[in-house]
Amino acid sequence: MSPDHPPGLDLDRLRGLLDAERPGLVTGPLTGRLIEGGRSNLTYVVTDGTGKWVVRRPPLGHVLATAHDMKREHRVISALHPTAVPVPRPVLLCEDDSVLGSPFYVMDFVEGTPYRTAEQLAPLGPERTRGALLGLVDTLVELHAVDPAEVGLVDFGRPEGFLDRQLRRWGKQLDASRNRELAGIDELHAALGRELPHSPAPTVVHGDYRLDNVLLGADDRITAILDWEMSTLGDPLTDLGLVAMYSVPLALPDSPISTTAAAAGHPDPAELIERYAARSGRDVSAVSWYTAFAWFKLAVILEGIHYRYTLGQTVGGGFDRIGELVPVFIEHGLTTLQEG
Repeated sequence: MSPDHPPGLDLDRLRGLLDAERPGLVTGPLTGRLIEGGRSNLTYVVTDGTGKWVVRRPPLGHVLATAHDMKREHRVISALHPTAVPVPRPVLLCEDDSVLGSPFYVMDFVEGTPYRTAEQLAPLGPERTRGALLGLVDTLVELHAVDPAEVGLVDFGRPEGFLDRQLRRWGKQLDASRNRELAGIDELHAALGRELPHSPAPTVVHGDYRLDNVLLGADDRITAILDWEMSTLGDPLTDLGLVAMYSVPLALPDSPISTTAAAAGHPDPAELIERYAARSGRDVSAVSWYTAFAWFKLAVILEGIHYRYTLGQTVGGGFDRIGELVPVFIEHGLTTLQEG
Protein backbone atom coordinates (compact mmCIF):
# COMPACT_ATOMS: atom_id res chain seq x y z
CA MET A 1 0.00 0.00 0.00
CA SER A 2 1.48 3.41 -0.92
CA PRO A 3 2.42 5.96 1.75
CA ASP A 4 -0.46 8.14 0.56
CA HIS A 5 -2.88 5.29 1.26
CA PRO A 6 -1.81 3.95 4.68
CA PRO A 7 -3.44 0.82 6.15
CA GLY A 8 -6.73 1.49 7.91
CA LEU A 9 -7.47 4.67 5.96
CA ASP A 10 -9.62 4.42 2.81
CA LEU A 11 -9.24 7.95 1.43
CA ASP A 12 -11.94 7.57 -1.23
CA ARG A 13 -14.54 6.54 1.34
CA LEU A 14 -13.37 9.24 3.74
CA ARG A 15 -13.68 11.86 0.98
CA GLY A 16 -17.18 10.64 0.15
CA LEU A 17 -18.25 10.96 3.79
CA LEU A 18 -16.72 14.43 4.21
CA ASP A 19 -18.34 15.65 0.98
CA ALA A 20 -21.72 14.38 2.19
CA GLU A 21 -21.46 15.57 5.81
CA ARG A 22 -19.30 18.71 5.43
CA PRO A 23 -19.87 19.92 1.84
CA GLY A 24 -17.13 22.25 0.59
CA LEU A 25 -14.65 21.35 3.31
CA VAL A 26 -12.42 19.29 1.00
CA THR A 27 -11.44 20.96 -2.27
CA GLY A 28 -9.03 18.46 -3.87
CA PRO A 29 -7.83 14.84 -3.81
CA LEU A 30 -6.91 13.59 -0.34
CA THR A 31 -3.55 12.17 0.67
CA GLY A 32 -2.80 10.80 4.13
CA ARG A 33 -0.03 9.45 6.32
CA LEU A 34 0.11 7.63 9.63
CA ILE A 35 1.78 9.81 12.27
CA GLU A 36 1.43 7.54 15.27
CA GLY A 37 1.24 3.78 15.54
CA GLY A 38 1.78 1.16 18.21
CA ARG A 39 -0.55 -0.10 20.88
CA SER A 40 -2.62 3.06 21.07
CA ASN A 41 -5.20 4.48 18.70
CA LEU A 42 -4.00 5.23 15.18
CA THR A 43 -3.55 8.86 14.13
CA TYR A 44 -3.37 10.02 10.51
CA VAL A 45 -2.80 13.42 8.95
CA VAL A 46 -4.95 13.99 5.87
CA THR A 47 -4.68 16.90 3.43
CA ASP A 48 -6.22 18.10 0.16
CA GLY A 49 -3.22 20.38 -0.44
CA THR A 50 -4.96 23.31 1.23
CA GLY A 51 -6.63 22.14 4.42
CA LYS A 52 -5.24 19.65 6.91
CA TRP A 53 -7.12 17.30 9.23
CA VAL A 54 -6.40 14.50 11.67
CA VAL A 55 -8.22 11.15 11.65
CA ARG A 56 -8.26 8.99 14.81
CA ARG A 57 -9.31 5.35 14.73
CA PRO A 58 -8.69 2.21 16.84
CA PRO A 59 -5.73 -0.07 16.03
CA LEU A 60 -6.18 -2.55 13.20
CA GLY A 61 -7.38 -5.99 14.26
CA HIS A 62 -9.24 -7.04 17.38
CA VAL A 63 -9.58 -4.31 20.01
CA LEU A 64 -11.38 -3.82 23.31
CA ALA A 65 -14.22 -1.42 22.63
CA THR A 66 -13.87 0.35 25.98
CA ALA A 67 -10.15 0.98 25.47
CA HIS A 68 -10.59 2.58 22.03
CA ASP A 69 -13.88 4.46 22.30
CA MET A 70 -13.92 6.99 19.47
CA LYS A 71 -17.30 8.41 20.49
CA ARG A 72 -15.95 9.15 23.96
CA GLU A 73 -12.81 10.93 22.68
CA HIS A 74 -14.86 12.94 20.20
CA ARG A 75 -17.36 13.84 22.89
CA VAL A 76 -14.78 15.27 25.31
CA ILE A 77 -12.97 17.42 22.73
CA SER A 78 -16.35 18.65 21.39
CA ALA A 79 -17.36 19.65 24.93
CA LEU A 80 -14.04 21.34 25.70
CA HIS A 81 -13.49 23.14 22.39
CA PRO A 82 -15.64 26.19 23.31
CA THR A 83 -13.77 26.55 26.66
CA ALA A 84 -10.30 27.95 27.45
CA VAL A 85 -8.85 24.42 27.22
CA PRO A 86 -6.82 24.09 23.99
CA VAL A 87 -8.14 21.14 21.98
CA PRO A 88 -8.45 20.63 18.21
CA ARG A 89 -11.76 21.62 16.60
CA PRO A 90 -13.82 18.47 16.00
CA VAL A 91 -15.07 18.00 12.43
CA LEU A 92 -17.17 14.83 12.62
CA LEU A 93 -17.64 11.46 14.29
CA CYS A 94 -18.41 8.39 12.16
CA GLU A 95 -19.76 5.30 13.92
CA ASP A 96 -20.42 3.46 10.64
CA ASP A 97 -17.87 0.63 10.31
CA SER A 98 -18.40 0.42 6.55
CA VAL A 99 -16.34 3.59 5.91
CA LEU A 100 -12.98 2.68 7.50
CA GLY A 101 -13.73 -0.66 9.13
CA SER A 102 -14.24 0.86 12.58
CA PRO A 103 -15.64 4.01 14.20
CA PHE A 104 -13.40 7.07 13.82
CA TYR A 105 -13.44 10.82 14.12
CA VAL A 106 -11.95 13.75 12.24
CA MET A 107 -10.61 16.95 13.79
CA ASP A 108 -8.65 19.97 12.60
CA PHE A 109 -4.88 19.65 12.37
CA VAL A 110 -3.16 21.87 14.96
CA GLU A 111 0.37 23.18 14.43
CA GLY A 112 2.78 22.45 17.27
CA THR A 113 5.57 20.22 18.52
CA PRO A 114 5.35 17.34 21.01
CA TYR A 115 8.45 17.18 23.22
CA ARG A 116 9.14 13.63 24.33
CA THR A 117 12.75 13.71 25.57
CA ALA A 118 15.19 15.98 27.40
CA GLU A 119 17.32 16.01 24.22
CA GLN A 120 14.41 17.43 22.20
CA LEU A 121 13.90 20.17 24.80
CA ALA A 122 17.60 21.09 24.96
CA PRO A 123 17.51 23.59 22.02
CA LEU A 124 14.85 25.63 23.88
CA GLY A 125 17.29 26.36 26.69
CA PRO A 126 16.56 26.38 30.45
CA GLU A 127 14.31 29.46 30.57
CA ARG A 128 11.98 28.41 27.77
CA THR A 129 11.91 24.83 29.08
CA ARG A 130 10.86 26.06 32.51
CA GLY A 131 8.18 28.27 30.93
CA ALA A 132 6.81 25.37 28.89
CA LEU A 133 6.46 23.16 31.97
CA LEU A 134 4.83 25.90 34.02
CA GLY A 135 2.46 26.36 31.08
CA LEU A 136 1.70 22.63 31.22
CA VAL A 137 0.51 23.11 34.81
CA ASP A 138 -1.44 26.28 34.01
CA THR A 139 -3.28 24.46 31.21
CA LEU A 140 -4.08 21.59 33.60
CA VAL A 141 -5.59 24.15 35.98
CA GLU A 142 -7.75 25.43 33.07
CA LEU A 143 -8.94 21.88 32.35
CA HIS A 144 -9.81 21.20 35.99
CA ALA A 145 -11.66 24.55 36.21
CA VAL A 146 -14.23 23.44 33.60
CA ASP A 147 -17.60 22.67 35.18
CA PRO A 148 -18.60 19.26 33.72
CA ALA A 149 -22.30 20.14 33.99
CA GLU A 150 -21.86 23.36 32.01
CA VAL A 151 -20.24 21.56 29.06
CA GLY A 152 -22.59 18.56 29.03
CA LEU A 153 -20.18 16.07 30.62
CA VAL A 154 -21.98 15.45 33.90
CA ASP A 155 -22.41 11.75 32.99
CA PHE A 156 -18.92 11.33 31.46
CA GLY A 157 -17.68 9.16 34.34
CA ARG A 158 -18.47 7.76 37.79
CA PRO A 159 -16.56 9.96 40.24
CA GLU A 160 -17.96 8.23 43.34
CA GLY A 161 -15.34 5.75 44.58
CA PHE A 162 -12.99 6.78 41.76
CA LEU A 163 -9.66 6.23 43.57
CA ASP A 164 -10.68 2.91 45.08
CA ARG A 165 -11.83 1.69 41.66
CA GLN A 166 -8.60 2.88 40.00
CA LEU A 167 -6.48 1.10 42.58
CA ARG A 168 -8.44 -2.14 42.17
CA ARG A 169 -8.27 -1.87 38.38
CA TRP A 170 -4.48 -1.50 38.35
CA GLY A 171 -4.14 -4.28 40.92
CA LYS A 172 -6.02 -6.58 38.52
CA GLN A 173 -3.78 -5.44 35.67
CA LEU A 174 -0.77 -6.39 37.78
CA ASP A 175 -2.20 -9.83 38.55
CA ALA A 176 -2.77 -10.39 34.82
CA SER A 177 0.96 -9.99 34.08
CA ARG A 178 2.56 -11.74 37.05
CA ASN A 179 5.29 -14.14 36.04
CA ARG A 180 8.10 -13.16 38.43
CA GLU A 181 8.68 -11.90 41.96
CA LEU A 182 8.61 -8.11 42.23
CA ALA A 183 9.88 -6.97 45.62
CA GLY A 184 7.77 -4.22 47.15
CA ILE A 185 4.95 -4.01 44.61
CA ASP A 186 2.33 -5.70 46.81
CA GLU A 187 3.52 -3.57 49.73
CA LEU A 188 3.07 -0.43 47.62
CA HIS A 189 -0.39 -1.52 46.45
CA ALA A 190 -1.50 -2.31 50.01
CA ALA A 191 -0.11 0.96 51.40
CA LEU A 192 -1.93 2.97 48.73
CA GLY A 193 -5.15 1.14 49.69
CA ARG A 194 -4.69 1.92 53.40
CA GLU A 195 -4.03 5.61 52.84
CA LEU A 196 -6.69 6.40 50.23
CA PRO A 197 -7.24 10.20 50.35
CA HIS A 198 -10.59 11.96 50.30
CA SER A 199 -11.09 13.22 46.74
CA PRO A 200 -11.94 16.86 45.99
CA ALA A 201 -14.93 17.72 43.79
CA PRO A 202 -14.70 15.76 40.52
CA THR A 203 -13.49 17.35 37.30
CA VAL A 204 -12.72 16.24 33.78
CA VAL A 205 -9.52 14.20 34.16
CA HIS A 206 -7.22 13.68 31.16
CA GLY A 207 -5.76 10.46 32.54
CA ASP A 208 -2.38 10.62 30.74
CA TYR A 209 -1.39 14.26 31.15
CA ARG A 210 2.28 14.94 30.35
CA LEU A 211 4.40 17.09 28.07
CA ASP A 212 4.48 14.64 25.18
CA ASN A 213 0.67 14.55 25.04
CA VAL A 214 0.45 18.27 24.25
CA LEU A 215 1.64 20.39 21.32
CA LEU A 216 3.74 23.50 21.91
CA GLY A 217 3.51 26.37 19.44
CA ALA A 218 6.27 28.72 18.29
CA ASP A 219 5.74 30.87 21.41
CA ASP A 220 6.05 27.74 23.64
CA ARG A 221 2.37 27.95 24.58
CA ILE A 222 0.23 24.83 24.40
CA THR A 223 -1.75 24.79 21.17
CA ALA A 224 -3.57 21.50 21.86
CA ILE A 225 -3.93 18.73 24.42
CA LEU A 226 -4.02 15.38 22.60
CA ASP A 227 -4.79 11.71 23.40
CA TRP A 228 -8.00 11.85 25.40
CA GLU A 229 -8.57 8.08 25.38
CA MET A 230 -8.10 7.77 29.18
CA SER A 231 -10.26 10.80 30.04
CA THR A 232 -13.16 10.59 32.47
CA LEU A 233 -14.77 12.40 35.40
CA GLY A 234 -12.77 11.82 38.54
CA ASP A 235 -10.19 13.10 40.98
CA PRO A 236 -8.18 15.96 39.39
CA LEU A 237 -5.16 15.29 41.60
CA THR A 238 -4.49 12.04 39.70
CA ASP A 239 -3.45 14.25 36.74
CA LEU A 240 -1.22 16.33 39.03
CA GLY A 241 0.40 13.19 40.49
CA LEU A 242 1.30 12.07 36.98
CA VAL A 243 2.87 15.46 36.15
CA ALA A 244 4.88 15.28 39.40
CA MET A 245 6.03 11.73 38.67
CA TYR A 246 7.18 12.59 35.15
CA SER A 247 9.17 15.52 36.60
CA VAL A 248 11.55 13.24 38.54
CA PRO A 249 14.73 12.48 36.56
CA LEU A 250 15.23 8.71 36.45
CA ALA A 251 19.01 8.95 35.97
CA LEU A 252 19.04 5.70 34.01
CA PRO A 253 21.47 5.82 31.09
CA ASP A 254 20.09 4.47 27.81
CA SER A 255 16.66 3.98 29.37
CA PRO A 256 13.99 2.82 26.88
CA ILE A 257 11.52 5.05 28.76
CA SER A 258 11.93 8.68 27.73
CA THR A 259 11.03 11.58 29.98
CA THR A 260 11.84 15.28 29.77
CA ALA A 261 12.69 15.64 33.48
CA ALA A 262 16.49 15.79 33.00
CA ALA A 263 16.28 18.81 30.66
CA ALA A 264 18.06 21.94 31.92
CA GLY A 265 15.51 24.33 33.39
CA HIS A 266 12.86 21.63 33.99
CA PRO A 267 11.06 22.57 37.24
CA ASP A 268 11.13 19.99 40.03
CA PRO A 269 7.89 18.36 41.24
CA ALA A 270 7.63 20.69 44.27
CA GLU A 271 7.56 23.83 42.09
CA LEU A 272 4.96 22.37 39.73
CA ILE A 273 2.77 21.21 42.61
CA GLU A 274 3.03 24.60 44.31
CA ARG A 275 2.05 26.39 41.10
CA TYR A 276 -0.97 24.11 40.64
CA ALA A 277 -2.05 24.72 44.26
CA ALA A 278 -1.68 28.51 43.93
CA ARG A 279 -3.54 28.71 40.63
CA SER A 280 -6.29 26.16 41.32
CA GLY A 281 -6.91 26.87 45.01
CA ARG A 282 -7.07 23.11 45.66
CA ASP A 283 -5.66 21.42 48.74
CA VAL A 284 -2.65 19.42 47.54
CA SER A 285 -1.52 18.16 50.97
CA ALA A 286 -2.11 14.52 49.90
CA VAL A 287 -0.17 14.89 46.63
CA SER A 288 2.44 12.30 47.75
CA TRP A 289 -0.29 9.65 47.54
CA TYR A 290 -1.21 10.66 44.00
CA THR A 291 2.44 10.73 42.91
CA ALA A 292 3.07 7.31 44.48
CA PHE A 293 -0.05 6.01 42.71
CA ALA A 294 1.39 7.31 39.41
CA TRP A 295 4.64 5.39 40.09
CA PHE A 296 2.59 2.26 40.86
CA LYS A 297 0.48 2.62 37.72
CA LEU A 298 3.56 3.05 35.50
CA ALA A 299 5.25 0.07 37.21
CA VAL A 300 2.20 -2.05 36.33
CA ILE A 301 2.15 -0.79 32.72
CA LEU A 302 5.87 -1.51 32.32
CA GLU A 303 5.50 -4.95 33.89
CA GLY A 304 2.72 -5.69 31.39
CA ILE A 305 5.05 -4.73 28.53
CA HIS A 306 7.82 -6.87 30.04
CA TYR A 307 5.38 -9.80 30.39
CA ARG A 308 4.36 -9.54 26.73
CA TYR A 309 8.06 -9.34 25.79
CA THR A 310 8.75 -12.62 27.63
CA LEU A 311 5.93 -14.20 25.61
CA GLY A 312 7.40 -12.88 22.35
CA GLN A 313 4.43 -10.56 21.77
CA THR A 314 6.25 -7.22 21.40
CA VAL A 315 7.75 -5.76 18.25
CA GLY A 316 10.57 -3.21 18.14
CA GLY A 317 13.68 -2.28 20.08
CA GLY A 318 14.19 -1.51 23.76
CA PHE A 319 11.67 -4.00 25.13
CA ASP A 320 14.41 -6.27 26.47
CA ARG A 321 15.33 -3.61 29.05
CA ILE A 322 11.83 -2.64 30.23
CA GLY A 323 11.84 -5.34 32.90
CA GLU A 324 14.79 -3.85 34.77
CA LEU A 325 12.99 -0.49 35.08
CA VAL A 326 10.03 -1.88 37.03
CA PRO A 327 11.83 -2.17 40.41
CA VAL A 328 12.99 1.47 40.01
CA PHE A 329 9.38 2.64 39.68
CA ILE A 330 8.30 0.51 42.67
CA GLU A 331 11.10 1.97 44.80
CA HIS A 332 10.15 5.53 43.84
CA GLY A 333 6.53 4.80 44.72
CA LEU A 334 7.39 3.43 48.17
CA THR A 335 9.79 6.30 48.91
CA THR A 336 7.27 8.94 47.79
CA LEU A 337 4.57 7.46 50.02
CA GLN A 338 6.88 7.26 53.04
CA GLU A 339 8.08 10.85 52.56
CA GLY A 340 4.50 12.06 52.29
